[in-house]
Amino acid sequence: MSSETRRASIPGQRKPSDPLVTEADPRERQDGLGWVTRAIFGDPGVRVAVGDDPAATVRYAVIPSLDDARFLLPLASRKVTAASLLAYNALRPPKVRAGRAAVGLLARAGALGLTRAPILSVYADAPGLLLAGFLAAELGEPELHAAIGIRPPDPHHKPTLQLFDGGGRPRGYAKIGWNDGTRAMVRAEAATLADLPVGNGFPPAPKLMLHTRWNGREIAVIAPMPRRVRRIRRPGTPRLAAMLAVARRGGPPAPPRPARDLVAGWLGRAEGGDPRIHAVIGRLDPDLELEFGDWHGDWVPWNMARHGRRLLVWDWENSAPGVPVGFDLAHQAFQTALSTHGRPAAECATAVDEALRRHGPALGLDATRQRFVADAYLVELWLRTYELSGGGAGWNPKLHPALLDVLDRRQNARAAA
Repeated sequence: MSSETRRASIPGQRKPSDPLVTEADPRERQDGLGWVTRAIFGDPGVRVAVGDDPAATVRYAVIPSLDDARFLLPLASRKVTAASLLAYNALRPPKVRAGRAAVGLLARAGALGLTRAPILSVYADAPGLLLAGFLAAELGEPELHAAIGIRPPDPHHKPTLQLFDGGGRPRGYAKIGWNDGTRAMVRAEAATLADLPVGNGFPPAPKLMLHTRWNGREIAVIAPMPRRVRRIRRPGTPRLAAMLAVARRGGPPAPPRPARDLVAGWLGRAEGGDPRIHAVIGRLDPDLELEFGDWHGDWVPWNMARHGRRLLVWDWENSAPGVPVGFDLAHQAFQTALSTHGRPAAECATAVDEALRRHGPALGLDATRQRFVADAYLVELWLRTYELSGGGAGWNPKLHPALLDVLDRRQNARAAA
């Protein structure tokens, strides 16, 4: 077990006696600001302090405040600061878009001080000790500046840097894997992006620019999106043709085959897990024939945009082959209910059933196969959660043990009917 895996549930956590951490050092905090600054500024040759020091190596405005930090805004120049707020703003919800636009205009005018945002000053013994400096050297850029999003500490999340050059032009996104689970996700996305098909209805994705390691972190740099991307219209409407193109890799349908290999693979992945998952898997019909293919793995409206008449899709770290066609449809229904509407797992499973009943026939799924795909997706989701827990990410309390309870009730209800 690595030292990072043995640590508590947030990256780079140090004991308070660590000489790198001072009273004014945000890395000591146990909130999202502390989590992100430990992940990104954890090198022993880097010091971080709250307060504006023009002599610092890099400076960040903390938006909107230390206790409610959502964003670290690079203060390299007016152009860079404004671009960090305004780039791809059309992808954001209206209220968020308006707020970022207002602050972006202040930054462009050199009036960011009106926001009274606190400042982080970061000092590095050498440029390569900062991730943005390291990536600039790797990518052959004279300089790169990082805008850094902040979320609450979560062992399933990866810090992400949006990279800009000195003129404020987007240069990519850097995803950071910091524990075994998230490092594996970064490696998986890098491998997937390097092998995606092109054309024949397959939705385009931003290209992989760099896959590397830095200070125990797994790093993937993804190309910037086209400038004129926009939010998709009718986000609740599944893009069935694109889902099928992903499942079939832009090719023809695969002939149906029994689910035997899928079920056997699940039993292997579930080894050592809750005995109930073995019982759930054992009640699925391994001889049912379905079309199998790839899935994106996180097909949700916030991972896609429209570019002209085309659909652009990103975040491919959970993509995998050999699953029943319909998994992406099930995932969109479940995650929209969970993340957008805050519903419990049982109601999210009902949303999956409803989506498959409505749209399953267009994917070649009759009623029997709709039920199988729904249960199979829930099993896959639980196994994903189980595997992340074993990779140092801990259990997702929204999904465990709730998913096992849901699966058990569903199968018992069918057996009693």
